[in-house]
Amino acid sequence: MWKDAFLQVMISLLPVFAFQIWFNRSDRSRKIPLFMGALCLLAMLLGVLISRESFESYQIDFQMVPYVLGSLYGGFVAALLLSVTHLAVHLLFVSSYWEYVGFLSFLFIVFPLVFIAARRFKLSSLAGKKRLALGLGGVLVLLNHGGLAPQMVGEAGKWDEPFIVLQVFSLVGFLLLIWITIAMMESFIEKQYLQDQLQRMSTNYRNEVQKLQQFIDRIPMGVMIVDEEGKISHLNETALQVMENHTGNMGLQELIGRSIAKISGTFMKEVEGKLLFEALNGGDTASSIVETDGRTYIKTGFSIRDLQNQDIIGAALIAHDITEISHMRDEFGRMERLSLVGQMAASITHEIRNPMAVIRGFIQLMAERSPEHQRDYYRIVIDELDRANAIISDFLSLAQNRIVHKEKSSLNDIVRELAQLLRADANLRGQTIELELDESTPMLELNEKEIKQLILNLARNGMEAMGHNGRLLLRTSLKPNNVQLQVSDNGCGISEEKLERLFEPFYTTKTRGTGLGLPLCLSIVERHHGKIAVESEEGRGTVFTVSFHI
Repeated sequence: MWKDAFLQVMISLLPVFAFQIWFNRSDRSRKIPLFMGALCLLAMLLGVLISRESFESYQIDFQMVPYVLGSLYGGFVAALLLSVTHLAVHLLFVSSYWEYVGFLSFLFIVFPLVFIAARRFKLSSLAGKKRLALGLGGVLVLLNHGGLAPQMVGEAGKWDEPFIVLQVFSLVGFLLLIWITIAMMESFIEKQYLQDQLQRMSTNYRNEVQKLQQFIDRIPMGVMIVDEEGKISHLNETALQVMENHTGNMGLQELIGRSIAKISGTFMKEVEGKLLFEALNGGDTASSIVETDGRTYIKTGFSIRDLQNQDIIGAALIAHDITEISHMRDEFGRMERLSLVGQMAASITHEIRNPMAVIRGFIQLMAERSPEHQRDYYRIVIDELDRANAIISDFLSLAQNRIVHKEKSSLNDIVRELAQLLRADANLRGQTIELELDESTPMLELNEKEIKQLILNLARNGMEAMGHNGRLLLRTSLKPNNVQLQVSDNGCGISEEKLERLFEPFYTTKTRGTGLGLPLCLSIVERHHGKIAVESEEGRGTVFTVSFHI
């Protein structure tokens, strides 16, 4: 008897142990109802087969533990399958009145309670799950003892003590087994849940560390992170290059895990070591500008603290190369000073024109009243005054940073309008002007006054570079993204050395040039959001190409 009882206990616990083995393999939480339903059905049938008694009477024994366990963890479908199987098996052996009463009680009392308990079980706490399971087990015990009450009295009208002891053992063992199985199941599930959480946290931590390292590796700054003991935990190539005077031939892998005090004998005496030492000792964020090998770095050290208790858990050093920024700042300051000087010069030259106009007027008056042999001297003075005035006009045009008014205009019409003026000048030089205008060019947003000045400057430069019988060509053409204006001559050409400085203010290749014409052309083109390019070959000529974006 006791051997059979022990075997039933082991069969009752079989689903629990099998569940632990199966559940530990992977995340199978979604398949728990199916697995528990099938396993508890098998355990219940095995319990029936090795029951201490045959199916001559309807009674509760340990075979009902898998039924309760499978119904609660398997859900509605498993509860239905287990209940139908249980009824079908025991219906075959119902013969007495009390057995029919027990059968009907199970059908109309236990059956609904099982489905109610199964629905609430999943959302309950551990204590709530135990109460539901023990309550359901208690109902089964009451129904069982109600059906077995007549058997507790022997033939002599006395209590059948062995039978009563057996039923008490069955009652206590049944409820204890239910409590143990629920506790073990929840322990397994919670353990697996914690393992999954730990694995996810470990994976997330590893991913965050990898992302941090990738960020550190790719950021255009030198980054070094140390732990509270001063050992290097993160380092990138940029930081390695910045500190190569201290690290020597050591690579990243050699430095990771090494104490900063052991990098070199002088590291802790340098700026980097001092910043990290102060940060590890709770000092405020500190920065220092350092120049090394012609490069300028701003190096910043700060503490890394635990967000909960604010304890220092490390420190970081960031080295930012600000060489280019420093150069840009210096250049910006120089440009501001030049701009101020330019504005002052423009104001001064503008005021100079007034006395120059007075001087020119009196020189003309004196020339008219002077003897004939002296008038050439006055003409030379007037020409030089006109030349000085032209230089002032070009300088003022170049110095002005104004917004020009533009309107839809035809580049071809502007070229045709200037062609007559240019031909008159060319005839005096013995040169020719030719036009090749693409009539498909669209209307452009232009300031006609400035474009005329641009074309006149380029054309007159070309004519001055040519000798007698020179040929100047003005060509327009439509390209995929722009309209081009080309001014080409067959003059003496320009050397490569001079081409590089051609658009610099006050640089000229002519004997009496001002060096302001081409810089003025460049500023006009830039105000029209265009580009200007020059190609030249000594002895063959020069081509200026101006591109206007469509």
